Amino acid sequence: MKRMFASAILAVSFAVSAPIIAQQANNNAAQVEAGKYALDHSHTLVRFTVDHFGISEFFGTLPGATGTLSLDPEAISSARLDVSVPVSTVSTTNKTLDEELAGAEWLDAAKYPTMRFVSTKVAKTGANSADVTGNLTLHGVTRPVTLKATFKAAAVNPMNKAYTLGFNATGVIKRTEFGVSKYAPLVSDETTLSINAAFEKQPSN
Repeated sequence: MKRMFASAILAVSFAVSAPIIAQQANNNAAQVEAGKYALDHSHTLVRFTVDHFGISEFFGTLPGATGTLSLDPEAISSARLDVSVPVSTVSTTNKTLDEELAGAEWLDAAKYPTMRFVSTKVAKTGANSADVTGNLTLHGVTRPVTLKATFKAAAVNPMNKAYTLGFNATGVIKRTEFGVSKYAPLVSDETTLSINAAFEKQPSN
């Protein structure tokens, strides 16, 4: 009985606080606080999608990203982004396939442990969107890639009290251009990258 009563109180408390938390989020990119941000790896995920033998789409994830963002909403073109992702974390919910993808015939995580994106140009495309062009290094090869980024919202994280920005971004690469050519084109050369990222503001020096 006590457990049921405690659960009921918790449910009511969450129902009351959730709207307040939601109201704090601001989706106006022009009102974002300028400064330096660090990637919140616990709430950031990189996903890749390929066409599998023309039958279905198949995707996997690459958790564990780290990185930094320097941003001033009044000077978007001056923004700088530097993100690294450990490729050994590749996950498809199939352990055997995960090991294969991290192996020498695919991502070769032992030799090339990190995928890295460093921005070189940021161009505003809308009130809450921008094209972020940069150099993507994957499998030991560096090539220019453009990500289409959308600002989702900014808010103070109610758990750790950190001022946090949320973004979504997508881009398309040809994996063979990075030397990852196994089964291409039966497993599509074109690979879609989808990123959901959170950045926490860092104290100013």
